[in-house]
Amino acid sequence: MNIPKISDAEWEVMKMVWKKSPISSEEIIFSLSAKMNCSAPTIKTYINRLLKKGALGYEKSGRSYSYYPLLSERDCISAESSSFLDRVYDGAVGLLFSNFIEDENLSEKDIERLQRLLENKKKQSLPPDKKR
Repeated sequence: MNIPKISDAEWEVMKMVWKKSPISSEEIIFSLSAKMNCSAPTIKTYINRLLKKGALGYEKSGRSYSYYPLLSERDCISAESSSFLDRVYDGAVGLLFSNFIEDENLSEKDIERLQRLLENKKKQSLPPDKKR
């Protein structure tokens, strides 16, 4: 699936729509105008951009519109993560994680979870005859 490039401001709109769908433009504007320090016409512009990009769909009921996502949050996060990884780390996922682990304060619980994830990933990459 081809995921369009979504700006930071458009991400805020998408997060609202993913959280509460279908949602009216009035609800989006009310929720985001203070948070983003934007005017109603600016937020409507973000909504229209997302419609043109194929990220949002809408239904018209009388004079109001209800918006819903056409893209899953997980797919958008995955695309954004890949884009970030390519831009910043030339696709070197190991370098990303080593920098993250060195720079962040991780709890014992976080470390245990990361160890489990890495062990599972390691098992998945082994040939069938080497898996335990």
